[in-house]
Amino acid sequence: MPRTERHTTRATRAERLEARITKAQKELFVRAAELQGRSLTDFLVASAQEAALATVRTHDALRLSERDRRAFVAALLAPPRATKKLRQAVTRYRTHAGL
Repeated sequence: MPRTERHTTRATRAERLEARITKAQKELFVRAAELQGRSLTDFLVASAQEAALATVRTHDALRLSERDRRAFVAALLAPPRATKKLRQAVTRYRTHAGL
């Protein structure tokens, strides 16, 4: 099986994680794992991986590159003059919107 973001074989699992949790948390995790027909380990690893991927995707989607950040700030500080087409579009909008 090829290794992907979501799928790993048992042979590739060489690292360990440990966490101290409450009894209530463990009971919840065990119940959820049983409901999905998974082992507790498989449930926890899959859940943690899904949460980590979502966090990284959200962060990466919101982060601007240095070049993008500079262009954005420059446009805020010194916006370009409105072109003739833009002024015409504003006039059309105001006419249609009744402003």
